[in-house]
Amino acid sequence: MAEPTAALSVPLPETDRPLLTYYDDATGERTELSAAELGSWSARTAALLHDGCGLQAGGSAAVLLPPHWQTAVVLLGAWSAGVAVSFRSWATAGLSAPLEQLDAVFVSRRRLDSWLEEVPAARHRFVLGLAPGLRPLTEVPADYRDFAAEVVRHPDDAPAYAALRPGDAASPDGTTYAQWNDIARSIAASSQLRPGDRVLVEASDHEQPVQWLLAPLVAGASIVLCANLDRDALDARVAAEGVTRVL
Repeated sequence: MAEPTAALSVPLPETDRPLLTYYDDATGERTELSAAELGSWSARTAALLHDGCGLQAGGSAAVLLPPHWQTAVVLLGAWSAGVAVSFRSWATAGLSAPLEQLDAVFVSRRRLDSWLEEVPAARHRFVLGLAPGLRPLTEVPADYRDFAAEVVRHPDDAPAYAALRPGDAASPDGTTYAQWNDIARSIAASSQLRPGDRVLVEASDHEQPVQWLLAPLVAGASIVLCANLDRDALDARVAAEGVTRVL
C-alpha cells in the first residue's frame, strides 16, 4: 500500500485498531478492517489487476459500485497498481457521458441488472455481489468474472509495481493524485475532521469516495460507513463505535 498512500498522502498506520468499519442495516452485516487488513485486500486487488490482467501503471478502470468496504479495496488496489479510476455513482446512471475503451470495469450485480445503467466496455470485466464475508456469486453473468472468487487467488503482500508520483493521473480525465489529495483535504477541513477522529458516514448521503473514503483517511481518521442506516439506532451506534464526527 505504499504507492497510493504516498501519492495521495494518506496515512495508513500499522495498527490493529479498526480503520474501516462497514454496516448494512438491511442485511445485518458488520465488517471491520484494520489498516493492515485493508492494505492486504487492496494488495490482492492490485495483484489481480497487474498479474491477473496484465495491467501496467497508466491503465484505466471504471468503478460502478456503492460506498462499501469492497469498493474501498477496489479503489485503493487500483491506485496502488497505478491504474487510473473513473468512479460512477448510482446517481449518474444513464446520465454520464460514455467512456472510451477501458482496461477494466468493476460493477455491482444490482447495477448490472438496471436498465438505466450503461456499463462501459472493458477488456477485463468484474462483477461484485457485495455479499457479507466476500461470498462469491452463485451465478456469474456471461462475459464477467466474479471479483470475490478472483481476488482471493492473489497474494496479500503484492510488491510495488511502479513509483507513483503526485503528478500522475489518478483518473482517466487527467485528475492527478495531488489534485484528489487537495480535494480530500478541503472536504476534511470543511467537515472539521482531525487525526484520531472516528467518523460515521451515511452511505446514501455521500456516494463519492473522495467524501466517504479519502477525506477521512487524509485527515488521519477512521471510518464507520453505514448503508441503509437505521436512524433509530444511530445514537446507540455512535456510542458503541466511539464515533466523534457524523457526516
